Amino acid sequence: MAAEEQYFEPYGAARPGWRSYTRHLLLLLLTFCTSTIAGVLFPFGRINTLPEADPQTWEQAAQFILALPAKYILLVADAVGRLFTEPGYLAEGLSFSLSLLFILISHEMGHYVACRIYKVDATLPYFIPTPPLIGPAGTFGAFIKITSPMPSRRAVFDIGVAGPIAGFLALIPIALAGVATMESIPPEQVPLLSSPIVFSDPLLMKAIAWAAGVDLSVGIGNPFYFAAWVGLLVTALNLIPSGQLDGGHAIYAVFGKRLHLWTGRIAFGVMAILSVVGWVYFGSPSGFLIAVLLGIMMRVKHPNPWDETPLDKKRKLIAALTLVIFALSFVPFPLQIN
Repeated sequence: MAAEEQYFEPYGAARPGWRSYTRHLLLLLLTFCTSTIAGVLFPFGRINTLPEADPQTWEQAAQFILALPAKYILLVADAVGRLFTEPGYLAEGLSFSLSLLFILISHEMGHYVACRIYKVDATLPYFIPTPPLIGPAGTFGAFIKITSPMPSRRAVFDIGVAGPIAGFLALIPIALAGVATMESIPPEQVPLLSSPIVFSDPLLMKAIAWAAGVDLSVGIGNPFYFAAWVGLLVTALNLIPSGQLDGGHAIYAVFGKRLHLWTGRIAFGVMAILSVVGWVYFGSPSGFLIAVLLGIMMRVKHPNPWDETPLDKKRKLIAALTLVIFALSFVPFPLQIN
């Protein structure tokens, strides 16, 4: 995601100093640790994190809630212990975290390199580590901050779409590996091994599985599959045509300010409706989080580039390509709860 701040005075494309490198590297290493732990915990890994208690009274519910912090600490400590002592868990955790970070780094460096090409000042990627389970993948992704004005609509477009295109290309081999290494289970055992959380397969995963002759409905997810799934979700969210999301930059560059404003409003309205549908029919609250994000983005003003010259045909063709990427990545209800 490329977040922007517009200043009155233009800046050159300054090189980051050692303090900046240290700060960004520490965030990356911390994200690597949290995502590795997340890779072995439910819903991405084998360590079950579902609570066993079923409180029936208010007192039992209060005791259950008060005990959660201690249980969480013990659960994470158990996961860390297994990562250090059991090679199988370490391999799974690293397969997930390294694959996911490769996708996120590719996405953000797509933005960053495009900024350097246009001599637009931008920070290195800020990775956002989260405690495992609180941020299910151990991270809320990454972003760069653009700290100088955009010179043209062409720059807005190129910088905006460079990230999702780079991230999408990076996740394709990981998605291929995820489908190729997926273990199938007999159909009669599916109800016995079914999870309370169901991952909706994006169109790209379905296309790869169809080409490989793999039935995703009877497959057991693996670290590569889950990393690609999260990468596709990040790509889809960033390509929603709203605010300063990557899709918002693309819409602004192609169609201008007025249509950018309306696509943001429409995206928010559609997602608000889908969030209610997802909650009623699938018990999934994820749509509400996306709707809140779009509500915030809708209120963030998009900076005006100095040069408002319309895009050329080549970039309009690339815009159509990003629409295809969005279609291959987006699912209206990412998670379904049984």
